[in-house]
Amino acid sequence: MALSSIDRRNRIRRRIRKVVQGTAQRPRLAVFRSNKAIYAQLIDDVTGTTLGSATSVTKKGKAFEGAKTNQAFEVGKAIAAVAQAKGISAVAFDRGGYLYHGRVKSLADGAREGGLNF
Repeated sequence: MALSSIDRRNRIRRRIRKVVQGTAQRPRLAVFRSNKAIYAQLIDDVTGTTLGSATSVTKKGKAFEGAKTNQAFEVGKAIAAVAQAKGISAVAFDRGGYLYHGRVKSLADGAREGGLNF
């Protein structure tokens, strides 16, 4: 029986999470991509806390204009600004089982341009 796309992504996600671990000095930059939006979180896995987050949507609708890849780039720059404010310069990138392509790559490029190292 063939796996659904969600099951396939979850298998890849579990495989990535075996290796990628976040600490207070080098948190995990976790990416979630829905059909309409993209979300990023800085997570300290040792204490199980979220240190900061950024998203392409607000409670009232879209926060960033343009194509979804451009929105992902802006979210990357926003999460880098949140990290810089907390004194974080290096992160462990967790692509969440998604291919490193398109919106996920755009978010990573935006975070790198914002000053994060990974």
